[in-house]
Amino acid sequence: MHGVLRVLPALFVFLATFPSLALAEDGLNTGDTAWMLVSSAMVLLMLPGLALFYGGMVRSKNVLSTTMHTFAAMAIIGVQWVVLGYTLTFGGSGKFFGGFENLFLSGITPETLTGSIPTYVFVMFQGMFAIITPALISGAVAERMKFSTYCVFILLWATLVYDPVAHWVWGEGGWLMEHGDLDFAGGTVVHFSSGISALVLAIVLGKRKGYPQERMTPHNLPMTLLGAGLLWFGWFGFNAGSALSSGSSAALAFTTTQTAAAAGALSWMIAEWIHAGKPSALGAASGVVAGLVVITPAAGFVTPGWALLMGLSAGPVCYGGVLLKHKLKYDDSLDAFGIHGLGGAWGAIATGIFATVGASGLIAGNPYQVWVQFMGLLATGVYAVVVTLLLLFVLKATMGLRVEDDDERKGLDQSAHSESGYTF
Repeated sequence: MHGVLRVLPALFVFLATFPSLALAEDGLNTGDTAWMLVSSAMVLLMLPGLALFYGGMVRSKNVLSTTMHTFAAMAIIGVQWVVLGYTLTFGGSGKFFGGFENLFLSGITPETLTGSIPTYVFVMFQGMFAIITPALISGAVAERMKFSTYCVFILLWATLVYDPVAHWVWGEGGWLMEHGDLDFAGGTVVHFSSGISALVLAIVLGKRKGYPQERMTPHNLPMTLLGAGLLWFGWFGFNAGSALSSGSSAALAFTTTQTAAAAGALSWMIAEWIHAGKPSALGAASGVVAGLVVITPAAGFVTPGWALLMGLSAGPVCYGGVLLKHKLKYDDSLDAFGIHGLGGAWGAIATGIFATVGASGLIAGNPYQVWVQFMGLLATGVYAVVVTLLLLFVLKATMGLRVEDDDERKGLDQSAHSESGYTF
């Protein structure tokens, strides 16, 4: 008992000073910083997850080339973001792009804060978004695009499309932000911009040799399912991390993300069961991603009940988007447009309908928000399509877009990388 009494004064002092322990410096919250460090790492983990997700869906002769699309983005955009991308997005307060004051991250020190976290942490968190967005596009060009051209394309596309669009929506003074556009974690900025650009690439590149007469079935669906699981896990950092703190907004985004992902998987399986007679493993994995894509712009703006509805709608919307390529006869190899393009668009519109937390959508008496969301999509779509077409025109004339026919038949693992995914 006497020992306990001796400890009580020290415990009292600790409890009295506890709030100050969370603030190592004025404005710096160590809890928020820890959460954002973890979230940044989780978003980076989504990239190997995407590599596995896409890699399992291609034929075995292209598994390495497909995974290299993602790993090349990690290297190329990882450098571009530090040199130029961050400052174009967040380095100023222009209407259409940031500025050049933070080239090579100049002007930022370990003491510089963005909100309650070090700016370096904010830079890295946003950098993961910048990396994964062009990597998503690779799903439309798998098994037939020249690797050298792809590398140059994603560098130019990130600089000329992603960085400006991200500034429009998230940057200080960005014109879509000023217009009231709601995009919590990247439905328009990440998924729609990459998805609509992927559609342009698929059409310009043309179909794979033998498609659709030859069946081009996934060579390793367990790999794809593992990739979907890693994406699901990392997406909690993607969405809940976009709160930029470890508080109630992050908790809401975490809950809505889980709810929509589960509902998306369920509704895709049901839709496929009704349409095709059997639910598939690939469909379940695709449904997870569809639910995650649709909830991304709304994660911190809607309640779990509306997230459930959005997730349930994601399955049939994106499943229908995948079937669209067969009707319109274009070859989106891994359904980048069907899932990310259409899913991102529907998610943005649904945000304008169902937002009730920190913003007001249609059901909260603000129908104008739906119009704002639509205009954001229209502006982003037109801009992304035009710039993507211009880039492809220049690259086709200078480098060429497609591999040679013999290289495509042999497989890009050998022709582009002199390697093989499997040696047995």
